Amino acid sequence: MTRSVPDAFEGLDPLVDLVQAFKRLPGVGPKSAQRLAFHLLQNDRQAATALGQSLLKAVAEIQHCARCNNFCHSQVCSICSDTRRNPGLLCVVETPADLAAIENTQTYRGYYYVLMGRASPLDGVHPESLDWPKLSERLGDESVSEVILATNFTNEGEATAVFLTDRIRRLGLKVSRLARGVPLGGELEYTDPSTVARALLDRRQLGNNDF
Repeated sequence: MTRSVPDAFEGLDPLVDLVQAFKRLPGVGPKSAQRLAFHLLQNDRQAATALGQSLLKAVAEIQHCARCNNFCHSQVCSICSDTRRNPGLLCVVETPADLAAIENTQTYRGYYYVLMGRASPLDGVHPESLDWPKLSERLGDESVSEVILATNFTNEGEATAVFLTDRIRRLGLKVSRLARGVPLGGELEYTDPSTVARALLDRRQLGNNDF
């Protein structure tokens, strides 16, 4: 494994390990990882300790909601436990970050299902790799009448939507898709709440020739 610290620090394996750990975060390259590690060790060891403890606690205690598959601290998350929501609407998203993006719009009052991924054949993740049986079980709830596909408008997100649309239609459920307010190639996580809200409100029902 390539080590990304100067030769002067090559003997400090814990420092090397820390830099390598930071490099695994999205958007963090070798220089940024090194800068983060040096900052915590030099300027804020208390924050470093708190960060380490928080990560260990999260890994040990955070699990998947039994109904929506989102991250939660109990068997069923607070959203799924909220009886004031519309049980007829189920919004399918790729990640917890996408769920948060839709919740931030404060316009959607249905429930969710989080895929925890998306189809990406180039990376070896085929549509069949998605946990369809678990989603199918959730769709079996007789109160669900409309499934809103809120996968991202990327090639991978579109491939995921095509796969899910075919499967969901076989169950006799209405399937809709976010409107194109979200830019082509855009991801919900990085789209402003007002745009996401409009795309959600203007969602369209999918017909046989939409893909």
